[in-house]
Amino acid sequence: MEFKREPSNPIRPLIMCGGSGTRLWPASRSNRPKQFLPLFGALSTFQETLRRVADAGLFGRPVIVTNKDHRFLVADQLEALGIEADVLLEPEARDSGPAILAGARHIADQDGETALVLALAADHMVRDAEGFQRACRQAGSSARAGHIVTFGIEPTGPATGYGYIEPGEEIVAGGRHVVRFVEKPDAATAERYVGEGFLWNSGNFLFQAGVMLADYAMHDPETADAVGEAVATAQSDLGFLRLDATAFARAEARSIDYAVMERTARAAVVAATFDWSDVGSWSAVRDLYALDEAGNAARGQAAFVDARANFVSTDGPLVAIAGLDDVAVIVTPDAVLVARRDDAAGVKALVEQLKASHRLLTQEHRQSFRPWGSYRSLDLSERHQVKSIVVKPGGRLSLQKHHHRSEHWIVVRGTALVTIGSEVKSVHENESVYIPIGAVHRMENPGKIDLEIIEVQTGGYLGEDDIIRIEDIYNREAS
Repeated sequence: MEFKREPSNPIRPLIMCGGSGTRLWPASRSNRPKQFLPLFGALSTFQETLRRVADAGLFGRPVIVTNKDHRFLVADQLEALGIEADVLLEPEARDSGPAILAGARHIADQDGETALVLALAADHMVRDAEGFQRACRQAGSSARAGHIVTFGIEPTGPATGYGYIEPGEEIVAGGRHVVRFVEKPDAATAERYVGEGFLWNSGNFLFQAGVMLADYAMHDPETADAVGEAVATAQSDLGFLRLDATAFARAEARSIDYAVMERTARAAVVAATFDWSDVGSWSAVRDLYALDEAGNAARGQAAFVDARANFVSTDGPLVAIAGLDDVAVIVTPDAVLVARRDDAAGVKALVEQLKASHRLLTQEHRQSFRPWGSYRSLDLSERHQVKSIVVKPGGRLSLQKHHHRSEHWIVVRGTALVTIGSEVKSVHENESVYIPIGAVHRMENPGKIDLEIIEVQTGGYLGEDDIIRIEDIYNREAS
């Protein structure tokens, strides 16, 4: 079977947004993981990835594969950039293999099996966009010749946090055969790999859609069939494409490395010289900031005395470090992490422990995002909670009721259109309204500016799962 493609056809970016980002807790949490956070400026790494593939001459319409719970985050961040994309929703996380397979199947159905697909992780950071695009053009020759091309990064040192690729002989101009992939090494092995010309494995790939589909079907036909069925029977929902849950559940959860790359005879590598980070730890985040003379870096207010190679990220209070080296101090409104800067595995293990004792802190931030806007918890006790709520113009909360709490809404800015039972009324700035326990109610923003309100909840149970949703324009299954 031959796969050919005319060079004039654009490359279709396939951006995977399914990660949970536990190694960057407490900034990253399951309901808003690291790929959606503005860690290095105004844009998230997902948005930075989108901007890298915005060249209309080289790249076509992106395809995003994300968890169903993150669909409105994806939509908001696409809208902020003015970029349109096809968004495929995974019913459950099945690792990168099925995600790439679903995207490749979708693109093949649209553009044919010879379509070039560029699979990218949404949580990586590349600042040299021109170098990245040059590498994509270079890799295109090998991909058009039927190879699955991975981008190998020229090492800047013997890093132990990355997998490595041993390149072999040249197969197409700029591309080389992959001799083998190797796991993350110890320090001595990493130094030997660098000396022998190994490359870091970036986990980004360029291939023809049909090549990936054929290789996956060869090595795991059951998963290929399951994902193919999930795409074929997907349902459109508010502009998203929901993969069929029953079919997708039959796919084996496996990374693309194990599913295809380490087994295929088509693997090729292009040595890319652009800067790259997988942002896989607080140490990696620090490396992307400007360092002082002692190697310290900070996001927010920080002071260092007799301290070296530390990283601070704070959303408010000043963090002062004296006499410590190689630590990360991460401050959010509801949690503080102090850890060895390079101990990503330890942070991940800590999050697993917290899921049993403080589960909400691994899921939600004080500020939680919803398709209609966001809310921030200002004060919480056993029988009351105070929230600051922002509803976007045109935003509409679900028609709902609560069994255990009543609510007071005080409008701070804008005008709220409020439904309580059969009554619908406008509530203006400096006005308030009371919603009794059990009353069916809804709030929406009919105006042109953000609606800001203060909500005071009182009752015996204040959890977000005490929402009985009667009607919802966003088709959500839960709060």
